[in-house]
Amino acid sequence: MIFGKLGDKDIMAMEGRFHYYEGYNMKQVTFPERVMYELGIKTLFVSNASGGMNPNFKIGDLMIIDDHINFFPEHPLRGKNFPTGPRFPDMHETYDKALIALADRIAEEKGIRVMHGIYMGVQGPTFETPAEYKMYHRMGADAVGMSTVPEVIVAHHCGIKTFGISIITDLGLEDTPVEVSHEEVQEAANRAQPLMTEIMREMIRRS
Repeated sequence: MIFGKLGDKDIMAMEGRFHYYEGYNMKQVTFPERVMYELGIKTLFVSNASGGMNPNFKIGDLMIIDDHINFFPEHPLRGKNFPTGPRFPDMHETYDKALIALADRIAEEKGIRVMHGIYMGVQGPTFETPAEYKMYHRMGADAVGMSTVPEVIVAHHCGIKTFGISIITDLGLEDTPVEVSHEEVQEAANRAQPLMTEIMREMIRRS
């Protein structure tokens, strides 16, 4: 964890994250968000690399996450309830609408192309088969990845406002199978990251 300031804002950044596919359980995956809550963090910005299933998407697009579908086999709130939130938390506005609107304004001002969509969280570590891409898209998802959802659920349970962006690093469109490698995903993410950083930095400055 890295602590510092961005302008006059105190910030904490994570240098990487714990993935469920690496063998960590959900308590371990989401432990950083518990620490954030104890340290008084009020807003969480999350990002990820994901496969796009929306035919309007292009590789390198930024997708602002409007909502998610939790397709992990283990729920991060399973077990004894932490007193940071209710046993059955409401999930109608998991991603803060005011932050989403702010990001849209900033992107428009700076001429940065942003898309919107639903993120599907799955366990990995394999990339999706063509049939899985098709299924996830028909279930209502625009992008799929192997992170983010557990962390966001726990942050939301703690009352932390959340904003998320997916970088579309590969495409799994129906009837258009595309082979993908980890190296290609990293390359696409590295190209789009400066634009995502520009939006988030300005959001932090204005919020």
